[in-house]
Parts: sequence; structure tokens; C-alpha cells
Amino acid sequence: MILVNTDYITGKELEMLGLVRGSTIQSKHLGKDLAQSFKTLVGGELKSYTEMMNEARAIATKRMVAEAEQMGADAVVNIRYASAAVMQGAAEVIAYGTAVRFKNQ
Repeated sequence: MILVNTDYITGKELEMLGLVRGSTIQSKHLGKDLAQSFKTLVGGELKSYTEMMNEARAIATKRMVAEAEQMGADAVVNIRYASAAVMQGAAEVIAYGTAVRFKNQ
């Protein structure tokens, strides 16, 4: 499966199949959440949250790819990511793009 954030793939003629998306909501357990709140007092990277968001993006991407595969796609183009806080310490990440099939393979 080819994943790109452009609306084309060089050398390929594309047939659009439709929108695909994957999402997840992630949170950290209370202990890590409290530890990260203290970190905001002194500054620096909140590594626990960085890890959480990286994991969330990977899960959302995997779910988007699974949806594209169900449609018979060869690739997903124009991929975008968005995130939003759902509540304190929890965030939703969504990955979305256009599933395409290659014409004249």
C-alpha cells in the first residue's frame, strides 16, 4: 500500500475509490498524567504525551489502511492528520485520505 500526502503518484493514473479514515482516542494513566503536569512547571518535552500521540497516529493510519484495503485500493493519496483534545489527558487522532486504484497496472 502506497501512502502519500500528495494528490498524485508520479507515473500512475489513478481511479478514485473514496474517502477512507481511521481514528483513535488515547489517554495516559493517572500516574503518568500527574508526572507530566509537574513537567509543565519546569518546561521541556512531555515525552509521555509524545509517545501517546505517536502511537495514536500509528493506530489511526493502520485503521485507515485497513479501510482502503477493504475497498481494493492500491494507495491512499492526499493523507492528512488531525487531532483534538477530548478531555484532559485524552486526545483523538484521525487520519484520512482518498483511496485509489491504479489504472492500467
